[in-house]
Amino acid sequence: MLLDQIKQPNDIKKISPRDYPALAAEIREFLVNKISVTGGHLGSNLGAVELTMALHLVLDLPQDKIVWDVGHQSYTHKLLTGRREGFEHLRKYGGMSGFPKRKESECDSFDTGHSSTSISAGLGLVKARDLRGEDYTVVSVIGDGSLTGGMAYEALNNAARLETNFIIILNDNNMSISENVGGVSKYLNNIRTSNAYLDVKDGIYYAIRNTRYGEPVVAGIRRAKNSLKQLVIPGMMFEDMGITYLGPVDGHDTAALVRVIREAKRRKNAVLIHVLTKKGKGYPPAEKHPARFHGAEPFDVQTGVPLKKKMKANYTDIFSTVMMKLGQRNDRIVAITAAMPDGTGLKRFSHAYPDRFFDVGIAEQHAVTFAAGLAAGGLRPVVAVYSSFLQRAYDQILHDVCIQNLPVIFAIDRAGLVGSDGETHQGIFDLSYLSSIPNMHICAPKNKWELSDMLKFAVAFEAPIAIRYPRGEAYDGLAQFRAPVEYGKAEMLYEEEGIALLAVGSMVKTAEAARLRLKGRGLSCTLVNARFVKPVDEEMIERLARGHRLIVTLEENVASGGFGERVRTFADEKELPAQILSVTIPDEYVEHGNVELLKKEIGIDEDTVTKRILEAWEQK
Repeated sequence: MLLDQIKQPNDIKKISPRDYPALAAEIREFLVNKISVTGGHLGSNLGAVELTMALHLVLDLPQDKIVWDVGHQSYTHKLLTGRREGFEHLRKYGGMSGFPKRKESECDSFDTGHSSTSISAGLGLVKARDLRGEDYTVVSVIGDGSLTGGMAYEALNNAARLETNFIIILNDNNMSISENVGGVSKYLNNIRTSNAYLDVKDGIYYAIRNTRYGEPVVAGIRRAKNSLKQLVIPGMMFEDMGITYLGPVDGHDTAALVRVIREAKRRKNAVLIHVLTKKGKGYPPAEKHPARFHGAEPFDVQTGVPLKKKMKANYTDIFSTVMMKLGQRNDRIVAITAAMPDGTGLKRFSHAYPDRFFDVGIAEQHAVTFAAGLAAGGLRPVVAVYSSFLQRAYDQILHDVCIQNLPVIFAIDRAGLVGSDGETHQGIFDLSYLSSIPNMHICAPKNKWELSDMLKFAVAFEAPIAIRYPRGEAYDGLAQFRAPVEYGKAEMLYEEEGIALLAVGSMVKTAEAARLRLKGRGLSCTLVNARFVKPVDEEMIERLARGHRLIVTLEENVASGGFGERVRTFADEKELPAQILSVTIPDEYVEHGNVELLKKEIGIDEDTVTKRILEAWEQK
């Protein structure tokens, strides 16, 4: 196998050009086989195989730097830098990350996980290189979807000022920026980057400038040249910004990619190479259903069908169903997603109510301020978003929604630990950053029925409100407890004495299990569903403090700024007699791995929780 020859960075250069197609095929076969077992991002990686090969053929790693936007398409990069064995434990606890990690390899120049960041990071590396007098190539790879994020354009605006080399590769696997593809475009791209052309162009401009009417003549030539380019060059948007545009290029032609990257290296400015690729390339199920194989669970290689059959509804399914019902009853309800209609459960709503559904692209900041405008216009916007992505729009929540106290509903999916995607995707900060904002209200359901009830409460609420719920199967326990949702009020589930468990959202299930264990030890134990994180139910806290020696708060959020901290602050201010024990995620980033294993490692699983409660109780 050709892959056997690649054991460390730059080994790909030993491969004969005639073998590039065979190597690409081997890489695709390897990725399909490995990801079918471990799960992971398949479609994006299959589409970027030849592009990654070309980069590794032209560049010298780790001296040269590649910044992968989002980073979920970096599997081939990892394979070509000698991390083949790491795929056995891809995205597993203690194993190789599914994203670039500087601590994992010198060839990973920048950690990524969220979109639209690669151009900014790459520009920083370029400036650092030049200021330190070093000499290496920097390439930022960004997908067409990530270009919907405003941060990418902020970076492009700055990159346009460069008078030094910086290569940006636009990996376009969805939509073409322009239809102007053909021989003239290819011809112009070739001559505009050739040494002869650059020397002649610079010489002519210099000679004309030194004549009596030099500047007006140069300006006229440039206007005429730009008019011609408008007709034949697809990337005039980038050209007008001052960034040289090359392409479009076939993203599955390794030789063509190598040529254009070498051409781009000769420029003394920012260059954008437009590469056309096909998501899921080479694996028919992924080509046919690219969305399904974006983040794939383990699957059967022959059919592409997931090995684990979905049984019970998850929280996203519940949200989807309730949104359909609410949309039918109230035509003021509108739904917003940032390029994730499938992931957030809004696909059905989009089909049923297309005029009231808005996919703004990967642009969470815009999504939130857009929602604020909708609310100011008299509508009831529901922003469905993953927890880790909402943190990108903190300022917009604070400035555009909460200062005006606008009734925007934030449906926060994937709150808490999400598992295999690791630090960049764990939703463990939302309670903290949202709680810091005046006028924001936060609640979390204990089970699937309460999510439905909270959504119904939220659309009638006249202020900003966030509902956070976890990834995965929706809990259907405690069905007998369904008291109406009241503003700022917790729900008493079991009332006894001695120990009181006050749990938030997903941790109610853990608290319920811990309570049964404590009762098995002969201890009486109260269980309360907090429901609201902001405002906390102060009356309930005082009630618990009067009848219990130990109050245990439980949340799937970091300690700093979380629910437990708010309860403790209130108890201290009121000088309540009960001891407070806070069960939280430590104030640190949590790496990738199975969620249940991660819970055990950080101490929020039912075994550890029970042990900690017993230790605290015995110390009283």
